[in-house]
Amino acid sequence: MAAINLRQVEAFRAVMLSGSVTAAARMIGVTQPAVSRLLRDLQVILKMPLFEKRGTGLVPNAAATALYAEVERSFSGLDRISTAAEEIRTRRTGMLRVAALPALANGFMPRFSGYFLRDRPNLSFSLFGVISPLVIDWVLNLQCDLGFAEAPMAHAGLSSQRMPTLPRVAILPEGHHLCAKSVLRPRDFEGETFISLTPGSSSRHLIDSVFTKHGISRVLRIETTLSEIMCGMVSSGLGVSICDPFTASEFASRGVVSRPFIPRIDFEFAAVFPPQRRPSPVAEEFVEAFSAHVRAMETSILSATPKAVRKQRKRSL
Repeated sequence: MAAINLRQVEAFRAVMLSGSVTAAARMIGVTQPAVSRLLRDLQVILKMPLFEKRGTGLVPNAAATALYAEVERSFSGLDRISTAAEEIRTRRTGMLRVAALPALANGFMPRFSGYFLRDRPNLSFSLFGVISPLVIDWVLNLQCDLGFAEAPMAHAGLSSQRMPTLPRVAILPEGHHLCAKSVLRPRDFEGETFISLTPGSSSRHLIDSVFTKHGISRVLRIETTLSEIMCGMVSSGLGVSICDPFTASEFASRGVVSRPFIPRIDFEFAAVFPPQRRPSPVAEEFVEAFSAHVRAMETSILSATPKAVRKQRKRSL
């Protein structure tokens, strides 16, 4: 038996769906004689008639009806392939594994991920909250497709993209006497019990250097590795601190009050990508959308910051 070609099957299916050769021709974008020829060739190859002529039209016989059921199953499979290809093209399917430093993973990024996944129902997604050195390690070893680590945290084998920079904020327990101030400066922390991140972290170095430069003595008796733990301690009244804006916002309704801090101490982080390969389209789209989400937070912070404070912060940069 000669091979059936796809165009013949398309013509047959179009006639079955539309009920006429003329409508079938419009459906598949060919002339009416072309449809008639394709049907004739198909019946010759199959060695059986599929239609009976009734007046000026064609009526499918029992063989055509049985054949059509099989054709539909095949076309449903093709439709699934087309749908999958479209989802891949529009980045709504596949797999994305993201590792993020705790400041992002404790609330801000999970909420954003929910928005991102809403329009991508077939995208499989994993989010891990780990410290920045582990973010680098997991991306470097291809355990994750994308990472977000505190900057500067570079590795020669990884490409990176800086994210929008937001200012750290002062955090205080509710009812603390410094809550009466609209903005805080290093001198306000003189003699205060200060909750620090552990030595060796870039955040600890940046914050300590500001207070050292201004000659301010804090009571340094409490340390922790994570900003989330730090905020929990502040909420209990143990002390005060300087924190990234993401974690501080998570504790805004949990006993922690935040205030702008001058001079500005930036919280910098970057997206990092696996070595020696281009990031996947969905990873690139995630980074682009997340960057816009962070910029929106930056706009919100700036709009809530007094104009005089914004000017002072600019002068302090």
